[in-house]
Amino acid sequence: MRSVVVVDRASRDRTAEIARDAGALVLREYTGGYGAACQRAQAHFSSLPRVPDLVVFIPGDRPAAAALLPALVAPIETRGLELVLGTDATKHAIGERVVIGLIDTVYRHRWSGVGPVRALKFPALVALGMRDRGAGWDVEMLVRATKLGLTSDEVALPAEEGIGRTKVGSRALLHILRHATMR
Repeated sequence: MRSVVVVDRASRDRTAEIARDAGALVLREYTGGYGAACQRAQAHFSSLPRVPDLVVFIPGDRPAAAALLPALVAPIETRGLELVLGTDATKHAIGERVVIGLIDTVYRHRWSGVGPVRALKFPALVALGMRDRGAGWDVEMLVRATKLGLTSDEVALPAEEGIGRTKVGSRALLHILRHATMR
């Protein structure tokens, strides 16, 4: 069974109304940032009598990525992977290039980008123990997934006009350094 859950972070447009009218379950998360919204969705799924086999995270500013759902899910279903990252082929900003390079240097795993679009098995999501409630969620997930040795792959996302770059800031570097020093 497939379902769509939208987490509304106090949007001022009609996103929640449109999602609800289209049949999505709309949850509210008024505190924190993107990571808090993702954690709200995870808490909802954890409370269900039957948790999902896998979840897909698609930020509201990447609507064209929804068309890639089959491509994101296929490697999980056919090859048994635990995480599939949707990456953007555009030139990355300096912060994202630094983060990708640091992850490669520290963990010997090369990601093409940080990418906010991802599909993963629900038990893997729970095992990651995600904590970031802000924009560091995406980087924290890559660091934790790499450190835990989750099986993964990447799928190229289509370019979307008017979409900003992935936000990578000092919290991303904090995640890399913090996890690198943990045993």
